[in-house]
Amino acid sequence: MELFDVQTIEDAQREVIQSVGKAFLRTEQVPLNDALGRVLAEDIPCAFDVPGFTRSTMDGYAVRAKDTQGAGESIPAFLTVVGEVEMGKAAPVAIRPGECCYVPTGGMLPEGADAVVQVEYSEPFGKNKIAVYHAVSTGRNLILKGEDTKAGEPVLTRGTVLRAQDVGALASAGVTDVPVYEPLRIAVISTGDELTPPGEPLQPGKIYDINTYAVAGMAKSYGHVITSQQVVPDREDRLVAALKSAMKDSDIVCVSGGSSQGKKDMTKRLIDELSDPGVFTHGLAMKPGKPTILGYDSVSKTLLCGLPGHPVAAVYVLELVVLDALNELQGRDAPLTVYARMDQNIGCDAGKSNCFAVKLEETEEGCIAHPVLGKSGLISTMTESDGYLVTDRNKEGIKQGELIKVRLFR
Repeated sequence: MELFDVQTIEDAQREVIQSVGKAFLRTEQVPLNDALGRVLAEDIPCAFDVPGFTRSTMDGYAVRAKDTQGAGESIPAFLTVVGEVEMGKAAPVAIRPGECCYVPTGGMLPEGADAVVQVEYSEPFGKNKIAVYHAVSTGRNLILKGEDTKAGEPVLTRGTVLRAQDVGALASAGVTDVPVYEPLRIAVISTGDELTPPGEPLQPGKIYDINTYAVAGMAKSYGHVITSQQVVPDREDRLVAALKSAMKDSDIVCVSGGSSQGKKDMTKRLIDELSDPGVFTHGLAMKPGKPTILGYDSVSKTLLCGLPGHPVAAVYVLELVVLDALNELQGRDAPLTVYARMDQNIGCDAGKSNCFAVKLEETEEGCIAHPVLGKSGLISTMTESDGYLVTDRNKEGIKQGELIKVRLFR
C-alpha cells in the first residue's frame, strides 16, 4: 500500500505557486463602475495632487490665522470682507492682513488665507465687516492641496481587493479604466455513488451533495468564476471524462472525494495519468485535510486539486492551500483575523496543523473563543462558527485562557 508523503500547508502553497506561476496572472482592463470586488493588478499612481487646491471643510470665512489670535466672545476680531468664493470656481481675490473672504464648504481657499472661521463664530458688523468671536490656528477647517494623495504617489497598490471606498479613491484621481486580474475559472466535481443533487428525491443510503456547493461557494467568495459543477459516480470512465472536459476550459479543477486510500480511490492515479508533470502533493500535515492531492498539467495549464470527501476538510484545504496560494501570487492582503482567548482546554494531534472552528463572544474583558467541535463530515460545525484557528504543527494542545488567532469566515 502506498503511504502518504505528507507536506506542510506552507510547502503545499509554495508548490502551487511554483507550478502555476504567471499563467494564473492574466489581466484585463475594466471600467471603474465594474471594478468593485476585483483585484488590482498593478499600482495606480496619481497624476496630480488630490485635491488639486486647498479647500474649506466648513461654511465660513477664509482668514489669516494670525488676524484672529486673541479673539473671543468679549473681544472679537474685526475683519473686512473683500469677496465671496463660488463653488467650482477659482477664488476671486487674495487675502491681505485684516481681510477675509466668504467660502462655502468645499470651496477653494483664496491666496493669502491659511484657515477658515466657521460662520457660526462670526456676525456682520457694519458695511463689509464681520466680527470674529473664535480664534483659529493655521490649517484649521481646511483640506490642504495634495493632502489626500500627492502627485506621483500610488492611489492604491497591486493586490488590493477593490471596495467601495477604493473605487471612490480611483475616481478622485480621474481613473476611468482599472487593470485587474482576470478571475480564475474553476470546475468543481464531487465523486461518490451516495451523492444526490439537492432537489431530487433522497433514496435510502443516499445523502445530498454538500461539497459541490460549498467548494463552489468558497471559490466564488474570492471572486473566481465557476465554469461547471457536477456529481460523478465512483466509476473511472465517468471521472476521466469529467476531468478531461473540465481541463479544457478551466484553470483549476477541484475533485472532492476519492483522495484517501480506499479501494475506489482513483483520483491520484488519474491526475497523474492525465497531467504532466502530474501530482506534486499527496497528503497534508493537516487535520482535517490529510488526504489531499495536488497536481499540475503544463499543457492545459490546469491546477488539479483532489480535495477530501468530508465537506469541512474540503473547504479548509481549498482556502488554506489553494486560495491562499493564489492570493499570495496576486499580492492580496493577509486574511482578516482577530485575537481571542480560548474558553477551554483542547488537545491537538502533534505533527499536524489542527483546524478548529470557533464561535466568538465579545465580553468586557475581550473576545472569547468557544470551540465548535465535531467531525469533519458535519457542515454544521462551520455554520455555527464565526471562524477557525490553525495551530502550529508542533503544538500538542491549547490551554484554557490562551490567546489564539482566529481567521474569520468570509
